[in-house]
Amino acid sequence: MVATAETIEGMTPPGYSFPDHRLRLQQSEPEREPLVLVAPGSYSPITFLHLRMAVMAADYVRYNTNYELVGSYLSPVSDAYKKRGLAPACHRRRMCEIAAEQTSKFLMVDPWEAEQTAYVPTAVVLDHFEHEINVKRGGCGGKRVRIAVLAGADLINTMSQPGVWSPNDLRHILGDFGAFVLERAGVNIDEALTNLKEWEDQIYYIPQVVPNDVSSTKIRLLLRRNMSIDYLIPAEVIRYIEEHGLYNEDDTATNEKGKEKEAQ
Repeated sequence: MVATAETIEGMTPPGYSFPDHRLRLQQSEPEREPLVLVAPGSYSPITFLHLRMAVMAADYVRYNTNYELVGSYLSPVSDAYKKRGLAPACHRRRMCEIAAEQTSKFLMVDPWEAEQTAYVPTAVVLDHFEHEINVKRGGCGGKRVRIAVLAGADLINTMSQPGVWSPNDLRHILGDFGAFVLERAGVNIDEALTNLKEWEDQIYYIPQVVPNDVSSTKIRLLLRRNMSIDYLIPAEVIRYIEEHGLYNEDDTATNEKGKEKEAQ
């Protein structure tokens, strides 16, 4: 682990409770290896592609691997992640919760990362899930659960670029956990994987059968132009955005810190 159990416990926000209401701690297919997918990202705002990513990953896992998916999580970044167009973490977390509860039967939102006062690398976020699921809950039916990151191919593309990610974090994320990567338009996944060949057996590439290139950036652009975002994000999330007056201003705040999650 990059972060020790003591470090993870020390980072736990006051009043925090790990969401496990949809986490299956007993397998229906015990011959398979239990798997939990964690999708870190900005989610400013969450879109149908983010939600579809979880569903496409579930289908891929079922038909193309020896894993059994027992849990799937969204992990919104905190306010310490200074990215252009980032709404306050409390709103992004709530929009994710609304979307997950209203549209999914298995997706959950973990607020641990969103509630941090300092930026948290993805490697430490995965250590947190390892601690909550395998250490505190004893895995799934006594078996260790494989924790893996779920991300778009654009994120993997940044992993293949020298100097963007910490080498130690890359080794930990791809070597100790693994990644499920969704096809994204305009990303040359073969080139990216060539530079990550050391971990090619730990990276699973998920093709989009029905291409979708909706992004949070495009949603914010439509909102700034006072154009409709109907059918691009859940109706309940649109209502929340309108009620709280989100994304009415230009995306001006930016920072280079935390580029590892910029692709989402």
